[in-house]
Amino acid sequence: MIRLFVPHDLAATLALPLDDGQSRYLAAVMRQVVGDEVLVFNGRDGEWRASIIETGKRRVILRADRLERPQSLGPDLDLVIAVVKRGRLETIVEKACELGARRVRPVLTERTNADRVRVDRLQAIAIEAAEQTGRLDVPEILEPVKLDKLLKDWTGRRLLFCDEAGDAKPVIEALAGVASEPWAILIGPEGGFSPTERERLRSLDFAVPATLGPRILRADTAAISAMTLWQAALGDWRTS
Repeated sequence: MIRLFVPHDLAATLALPLDDGQSRYLAAVMRQVVGDEVLVFNGRDGEWRASIIETGKRRVILRADRLERPQSLGPDLDLVIAVVKRGRLETIVEKACELGARRVRPVLTERTNADRVRVDRLQAIAIEAAEQTGRLDVPEILEPVKLDKLLKDWTGRRLLFCDEAGDAKPVIEALAGVASEPWAILIGPEGGFSPTERERLRSLDFAVPATLGPRILRADTAAISAMTLWQAALGDWRTS
């Protein structure tokens, strides 16, 4: 069944006017008509079954009928990713959503060679991925910040620092026996962290250095691998 993310509050009998893009998608692309049903969610009120009560090429209105699944959230995991080329960054955001990240935080490092980020485009990708994967929430995509500032302001969570230097423990070993608390995963740029950045990260008491193996991975591969291993060790894969 079609799933849509909507900004509206969800409760029985509420009318839900869709935006132009969603209206065109339902009416013109999917050929939905009055009486057809879809699933809707807003990240707050669970997943609802809704009926189409009015349709046109640019105007579709739904009615929330009944709650299908109560609201739930996955583990509190952030992905902190050095800004890379647009196509790879879009892939990373899509896969971060599929793998359960709650937020994606782009950062600018000393070796970052791309600094233009369309947060609105990345947020749209996250919404589409959430619709397709059955999530009841959508990851938040934050504005890029410099790595120095991010680390200076850091509070409240552990940081899995994927260190390509090769002298750290493997991820699974590094995470063995630690608490399933709020975490973040940090993936560096294609050129790797600078010596200064690596030294600073190694000095932080909240940072856990780990290696992703003997091969050099591109940022998108590294992000997917690290999130997969974290989910297997500490995330909701253990209970699903």
